[in-house]
Amino acid sequence: MSAPAILANKSGRTRRWHGLQTGDEVAHFVTFLFAASVLFVTAFLVWELWIQSAESRAKFGFHFLATSDWDPVLGQFGALPFIYGTVLTSVLALIISIPLAVGAAIFLAELAPPSLSSACTFLVELLAAIPSVIYGLLALFTVVPLMRNYAEPFLKKTLGFLPFFQGPAIGVGYLAASVVLAVMTFPFIIAISRESLMEVPRDQREAAMALGATRWESTFQVVVPYARLGILGSIFLGLARALGETMAVTMVIGNDPAMHASFFAPGYTIAAVIANEFAEAGTSLHTSALIEMGLVLFSVTIVVNALARLLVIATSRKGTAQSQ
Repeated sequence: MSAPAILANKSGRTRRWHGLQTGDEVAHFVTFLFAASVLFVTAFLVWELWIQSAESRAKFGFHFLATSDWDPVLGQFGALPFIYGTVLTSVLALIISIPLAVGAAIFLAELAPPSLSSACTFLVELLAAIPSVIYGLLALFTVVPLMRNYAEPFLKKTLGFLPFFQGPAIGVGYLAASVVLAVMTFPFIIAISRESLMEVPRDQREAAMALGATRWESTFQVVVPYARLGILGSIFLGLARALGETMAVTMVIGNDPAMHASFFAPGYTIAAVIANEFAEAGTSLHTSALIEMGLVLFSVTIVVNALARLLVIATSRKGTAQSQ
């Protein structure tokens, strides 16, 4: 071995020994284990769901996702009504919450005084921390009566010619669950949209106003388009929250394993049927079918969260590159 190689090898050992003495190598290894544990837990969850759902996958295959029969007595299981209910309530919730949440985020980030913005942001964070069962209880005593006595009769009277607003106004159903989900996703969309708007470089605002734009024009023609990826990411995170919500939806959706066109009708979601039936599943096939639905929901949630994080990161990097 040549002299330079010997010196380089000796230098490497010296650096490693110095790292062990100062704790750098140990800290690096320990924190690496902590980070790797996240991947391990995720892989373990997917593996367990995959293994435990083997009986259902073997019997029904892909037809499990496309059939609507749900009869534990006869051993017939199809996830389509639950997928339909999950998607419908989540989409309706976003339709309700997106305009309100994005508008609130724009106000807090761009137009509100700093003291008011800080106070409102604190309240938004408190809303995000409220347990879902509390939202469900409040919905039973507020949202359901309002839906039954006022909102649904009004929608039926004005838009009853559409199939979405027909049928009896009973209060519980897809629409009530969607309103609850909209309230629950509201703080998440506000918080992340506000952060994305705050990431926009100040130079962008000042340049627009220097060209004669008003504060309003600068916000909606420059700042909001610049932060659109981050806002879209917040919407995806809100969607992931809505897709996986369990208790609040279970308490107000009606729990009917069927598909209905009317928003007033009762329905079911994946998370709700798992919560209601898992402890009472009488056969291994029933349990396996519920676990397979959990696998479907877990996969969809992972994909949605990944897309949201990528969009938020893209907005932050764009802002950093422009400010340099």
